[in-house]
Amino acid sequence: MLLIDHENQNRGLIDTRDALKLAEDEGLDLVVVSDGKDAPVAKILDYGKLQYQQSKRQKQSAKPTLKEVKLRPNVGESDYQLRIKRSIEWLSKGDSVKFLIRLRGREHQHRDRAGELLDRIVQDIGDAGKVQALDKRALVLMMTPA
Repeated sequence: MLLIDHENQNRGLIDTRDALKLAEDEGLDLVVVSDGKDAPVAKILDYGKLQYQQSKRQKQSAKPTLKEVKLRPNVGESDYQLRIKRSIEWLSKGDSVKFLIRLRGREHQHRDRAGELLDRIVQDIGDAGKVQALDKRALVLMMTPA
């Protein structure tokens, strides 16, 4: 077997028993990194540490992301439907979605329309996600996958 020691030095072809003895002398484990056609490649390292790093990497890659959808209270119907459709896709993939409604100028006089839009979003998404936070004062809606 090809051996790589704990200092990443290539030791070349070594008998399995000799490699195990070297690993025991260092107080580490002998781990087969790759099953080669000619000779397997083994490395002397701390197996518990390797498992911890792999699980940490796996958890980091599986973290759900937060997607943000910004709307205006007088959004067109086709734009609204497109954003709802996309947010349902994101929720089904496991991502969280945050809806923000922006008011500009005279739109502040019609805050009730923006609140109604948030309620409509909750109804249209339905079973694809559940409401995590609904703040009608800040006009923000957070949804997580169902």
